[in-house]
Amino acid sequence: MKYQIIGKNIEVTDAIKAVLEEKLSRMDKYFVIDDSVLCRAVVRAYKVGAKVEVTIFTKQMDFRAEVRDNDLYAAVDFAIDKLEGQMRKLKTRMDRSKAAMGLGRSVVFENLEEQLEEEEDEEVVRTKSIYLEPMTLDEAITRMEALGHTFFMYLDSEDDQVSVAYKRLEGGYGVIQAENKLK
Repeated sequence: MKYQIIGKNIEVTDAIKAVLEEKLSRMDKYFVIDDSVLCRAVVRAYKVGAKVEVTIFTKQMDFRAEVRDNDLYAAVDFAIDKLEGQMRKLKTRMDRSKAAMGLGRSVVFENLEEQLEEEEDEEVVRTKSIYLEPMTLDEAITRMEALGHTFFMYLDSEDDQVSVAYKRLEGGYGVIQAENKLK
C-alpha cells in the first residue's frame, strides 16, 4: 500500500509518519495490495486536540474514517478501529446478501471525483462530481457504509432512476428517487 501523509497546521515528523504507517499497515490484510491501493492520512492540529482523516482508495471502493481527539495518537488508533469496523461490517453485509462484489475483484468503482473549488459564496465549501453507475439498492448501501457516509447517490439498475440511499435517524435505510427518467 502506498502511503500519503499530509499535515495541516502541523509538521509531520518522522515519528508521526512512522506511527501512522505502522498502525495503517494493520489494514493491509483486508486488501489485495498492489500499486493502485493508496492510503491518504491527513493530520490536522487545532488549538485543543487534533483530527485524523484516513482514506483508503482501491479500484473497487473507497474507505474513510475521520476522528477528532485531544491526543493525536489516540485519534490515529480510533481511526484505524473505525476502518476495521467498516471492513467487518462490509464483510458481514456481503456474506449475508450474497452480493456479486468481492474485495479481490477489480471492478471499476472509481465513481467519485473530488473537486475543490474556491467560491465567493462561503456556504459551498466542497463540490463533487460523480458518475452514476447502475447498481442495486444493496450495492449502494454497501458502498455508503464502506465510505462511512449517511447517504449515497446511484443509478438504480432495476428502473434506471437516479436514486439516493440514506441512513434514517430512527434506524434503517431510506431511498429517494427522482421522478424524471434519464434520456
